[in-house]
Amino acid sequence: MSHEKPAKHNFAAMTDAWTSMAQTLFESATAANRAAMSAMLTPDVSNGADDKTVAASIPSIEHSHLDWQFDRTVDEPAHISVGDTVTFEKVLSEDDVRAFAHVSGDTNRLHLDEGFAAGTRFGERIVHGTLVSGLISAALARLPGLTIYLSQDLEFSGPVGIGDRVSARVEIVEDLGNRQYRLETIIRNESEDATVINGEAVVLIDDMPEE
Repeated sequence: MSHEKPAKHNFAAMTDAWTSMAQTLFESATAANRAAMSAMLTPDVSNGADDKTVAASIPSIEHSHLDWQFDRTVDEPAHISVGDTVTFEKVLSEDDVRAFAHVSGDTNRLHLDEGFAAGTRFGERIVHGTLVSGLISAALARLPGLTIYLSQDLEFSGPVGIGDRVSARVEIVEDLGNRQYRLETIIRNESEDATVINGEAVVLIDDMPEE
């Protein structure tokens, strides 16, 4: 089901405004992405919503919500090579935004106050940028093995609205040796058919510990 959002009649103009205001490059986003993942793993119990989970097909993932989607091109850590990809996709909901504000302490009214946000250049509330970037961490968690963040560079180029479906795609572009890899990281707002974050990450991929 879709519904019209008043601020999205002119998405291109809004993206240009966003770019001039919020084009940002930052490194070492591990802690922020942990907060984002904590928000995304918080079940919705405020309105009795179904929080059922499905059994994991990948040992490194304890559970997965039914509306999350992902795919990957490699299943064993020993087979990881340049060109392998993982894509993770989900809707960033009102509950995600509220939970992230609580977990992270980021209570910027742009994300939480409809009346306030209506007076901004966006015309409506938007999702926290760090919550959006947290989907990269979700994608990395679906690489085979135990993935450890070493660094992350990001550049924001557009906003994400509450209820938009967003995808994160990570691709291994260089084997750095010693189980370290450099990856291209891209986040797209699938609801608007637009790329909203570009960046690169470096990760270390260990074998999973024996249970």
